[in-house]
Amino acid sequence: MLLSATNLTKDIGPKRILSDVSITLRRGQTLGLVGESGSGKSTLARVLLRLLEPTSGEILYHPTPGETINLTTLPPRDLRHLRRHLAIVFQDPFAALNPRMTVRQILTEPFAIHKGLLDAPFMETASSSTWVGKQALNQRTNELLSEVGLDPSALPRFPHEFSGGQRQRINIARALALRPQLLVLDEPVSALDVSVGAQIINLLRALQVRYGLTCLFISHSMPLVRYLCHHIAVMQHGRIVEQGTWSEVCGAPRQLYTQQLLAATPELPAAV
Repeated sequence: MLLSATNLTKDIGPKRILSDVSITLRRGQTLGLVGESGSGKSTLARVLLRLLEPTSGEILYHPTPGETINLTTLPPRDLRHLRRHLAIVFQDPFAALNPRMTVRQILTEPFAIHKGLLDAPFMETASSSTWVGKQALNQRTNELLSEVGLDPSALPRFPHEFSGGQRQRINIARALALRPQLLVLDEPVSALDVSVGAQIINLLRALQVRYGLTCLFISHSMPLVRYLCHHIAVMQHGRIVEQGTWSEVCGAPRQLYTQQLLAATPELPAAV
C-alpha cells in the first residue's frame, strides 16, 4: 500500500464532516471515492493531504516498502518536503490556475519551490542526458505539455486564453511536474462538458497506466468511477458505507445507497 487512513474524523465548528473513515490506497492503483454532493469526499481528500487537519485519526504514508511516515504527526517542515510526492488536481480548472501567470510560470513554479529535481528527463522516451538550469526547465515543461496533449506554443500564454479542457490539461501537467507518488483527482471533469470530460478521463487513465501512479479519484458518477478505478469506496454523510473492487461494488452492491447511485447515473458515452 502507499497510504492508509484509520478512523479519521473532521469537525468544522459544531458539525462533524467526516466520521470514523478508514481507507487504503494501494500502490499503482486507483481508488474511486464516490458519493453525492456534500457527502464529505473533498474534505476527506484535503485531510489525507493535510491541507485540512484531522480532528482525530491516523494517516500513514509508505513512500517505499517497509518505510512508514505518520502524516498526522509530521512537523510542518518535514511535511513541506514530502508534498512533492502528493499532488492534487482540483475541480475548477480555471480557479486552480493563477490568471496572472503564464503556462511556463505555472509549470516551472514547482521546481522553484522544490530544488534539485531536474536531474533526469520526465518522459521514458526522452534523452538520458543531464540537463542543467534554464535548459532543464525548458526540456521538462515541453515534456509535461506533450504528456497532456499540448504543444510548446502554450507556454507564453495565460489561462484565460484556453478552453476548460485545455486548462485542466495544464493543471494535470503541473500536478505531474515533480513525479508524485500519489495523485488526488477531485472531480476533475465535473466542470467540463461530456465529450471534453471523456478526453480528460482517457488521458488520466493512460497516465496512470504508463507511470504506475497511485490515484484517488473523486466523483459523484458511478460509471466514471467504474471505468477508471480498481477499487471503489462509497461515501454517505461523511462515512464510508461500502468499499471493495469495482466488480464487487458495481456488480453486487450491498447497500441501498450504492444501488441508488448506480441507478441514478447514465452509462458512459460511447467515446469513452
